[in-house]
Amino acid sequence: MFKNISSKKLSLGTFFCLYIAQMVPSSFLMTALQVIMREGQFSLATIGLLNLVRIPWTIKFLWSPFVDRHCVTVGDYKRTIVTTELIYAIALLATGLINVHSEIVLVIILAFISMLASATQDIATDALAILAFKKHDHSMLNSMQSMGAFGGAVIGGGVLLILLKSYGWNVVVPCLALFVIMMIIPLLLNPHIKIENEQARERARWTDIFSFFSRKEIWPQIGFLLLYYMGIIGILSMIRPYLVDKGYGMKEIGFLMGVVGTAASFVMAWFSGVLIRRIGIHKARIIIAGLIILAPLYFLAMTFTNFNKTAFVFGIIYIQACYGLATVVLYTASMQQVRPGREGTDFTIQIVISHVSGLLVAVLAGIVAHLFTYRGLYIAEVMVSIVSFFYVLIAFRRRK
Repeated sequence: MFKNISSKKLSLGTFFCLYIAQMVPSSFLMTALQVIMREGQFSLATIGLLNLVRIPWTIKFLWSPFVDRHCVTVGDYKRTIVTTELIYAIALLATGLINVHSEIVLVIILAFISMLASATQDIATDALAILAFKKHDHSMLNSMQSMGAFGGAVIGGGVLLILLKSYGWNVVVPCLALFVIMMIIPLLLNPHIKIENEQARERARWTDIFSFFSRKEIWPQIGFLLLYYMGIIGILSMIRPYLVDKGYGMKEIGFLMGVVGTAASFVMAWFSGVLIRRIGIHKARIIIAGLIILAPLYFLAMTFTNFNKTAFVFGIIYIQACYGLATVVLYTASMQQVRPGREGTDFTIQIVISHVSGLLVAVLAGIVAHLFTYRGLYIAEVMVSIVSFFYVLIAFRRRK
């Protein structure tokens, strides 16, 4: 019994290392390059183009069937993960050895290569995670995934920026390359990772991207992926501009959102995994959908009073907590919708759908806030979150 518990904890820790290895360097690169480019007098339009390096994470579903097809055994997955991590580390090392101010184009190219490698690593890691854990353990696994993402954002987008000022680009970035390599050591040394179901699985094909949508039973899940975040994503995307309007500077905004807010997401991601394991995904999905409604209601209520920093910080903590809770629910529900042999493909497609939905909502939130003020945005988010809540009640009523 003790041996089994220890091996499970070891495997959860192994996947946490793999997930945080993806997020720390990418969070740092995106944040640091934006600052460096602005200091170098690059236009805001040019800085905006930096987001193109994230493209591999948006379109990674295109090559996910090839990862599924290539990876059959645990050894296959480990080789794929280690290879992509090494490419990731080499790209980071090369990035750290050049002059970021005079070779910014080359830095962006290398950043793109590193994102491509980490996105491929993520496909293989997700697929192996689904196969290596039983269904009732997926909630805790997704807690590790979300905690890795949120923890990586705090470290990469906050702590390392401070170190960058003290030690410089050519010290911090090579250290990141070393960090990425260190994070694959637990995978190499962990003998407990095994595929739970050793039965022969059908090999994935590229057409599986399209056949994913041909299943009648998948469409309620797609609606869920589109709606679940909507009630909070628009607000999250507009909090920083709102704080700027209230006179807050970059450092204070970074601390409130990047440290305090993300720390709340980190903690609640763990709690969400525990909750799902105890009461099940069906009840957890409904409860958290209900909690999400309170977030835009709270921000809406604040528009009828004078601005109060303490009350607003509480709102930031609450909405980020909802984000942490919802992320684990969404990931766990997505893992339950994968087909044998297509684990990486199906999970990747679902996560991309949720991310694209969030991106569109963030864009629309800016338009709504511009036309109807922040109060109009909060009213719209209240309505969307209520729709999402009732959608969950109706679409999944038979899954009790």
